[in-house]
Amino acid sequence: MLHSRLLQYIDEVARLGSIRAAGARLHVAPSAINRQILLLEAELGQPLFDRLPRGMRPTPAGEALLAHVRRTLQQYRETVADIRDLHALGSGEVVIATMTGLASSVVATAAAAFRARHPRVRISIRTMTTQDILRAVEASEADLGLGFNVPPSAHLEVCWQMNTRLGVVVAPHHPLAGADPIPLAQCPPYPLIFADRSMVIHGIVAEAFAKAGLDIEPAFHTNSIETMKRLAASGDAIAFLSEFDIAEEIRDGRLVFRPVRDAFSNNVVSLVRREKHGHGLASLLLAEDIVGALTHAQTPRP
Repeated sequence: MLHSRLLQYIDEVARLGSIRAAGARLHVAPSAINRQILLLEAELGQPLFDRLPRGMRPTPAGEALLAHVRRTLQQYRETVADIRDLHALGSGEVVIATMTGLASSVVATAAAAFRARHPRVRISIRTMTTQDILRAVEASEADLGLGFNVPPSAHLEVCWQMNTRLGVVVAPHHPLAGADPIPLAQCPPYPLIFADRSMVIHGIVAEAFAKAGLDIEPAFHTNSIETMKRLAASGDAIAFLSEFDIAEEIRDGRLVFRPVRDAFSNNVVSLVRREKHGHGLASLLLAEDIVGALTHAQTPRP
């Protein structure tokens, strides 16, 4: 036993209100339980229980100690469950719901790192819209959800969150590749790549141009992040994405991310799971790898 059985004695006596009943539950002689409680009371210098004609009731000191005892026992049970889950990591599946740009960059990086350590755990990466991510995690169809501007939910716990504004994404040889930050007014002379209206990015970018009083006609519309990246990498077109969308391309030198001066509204990326998920240690470890990949993907700023 990692912890003294005295913790269990105190907990059971308080729950059952009787040393005799606690002894019967724990298969321990009541005299042994009473002796241990008396020794602790002598050590602390005050009674932990009022000994009443009809049973035992915790004193204020006993209530304070009981709160500690129950926290300790609960943490111990959780730790034992985690240790058992570690043994079970030889099998199983973790499902993550995410968006296409994130799936092909930070999620792929994190999933590969996780599988290198736990090769028998299957990872399912499903791409979907923000609302569908929310529904999938709430319904326990996915263990984790990673997306931009995920609505708050009473059923979800936020594991990690960061405001990551959109920026200009261009090829390394683009005339704007060396500017930092870029005024939005310098973008319209070049072919613009817009997300179509089904994507959250469209509203953020269109609103920024409208607020700046810039009348633009995008050269390309698409609902594919991959298509946006390819178009930007192959010529002088400009896409508007986050650093996380192009983490791999930045690392390989295929694309450049530049912030736009005071242009875009918030674009919050969140990693979420069910508040009472019960999905085991594998999803928690994968979540840690995803947070690590997200942190590593951030471009250092002077």
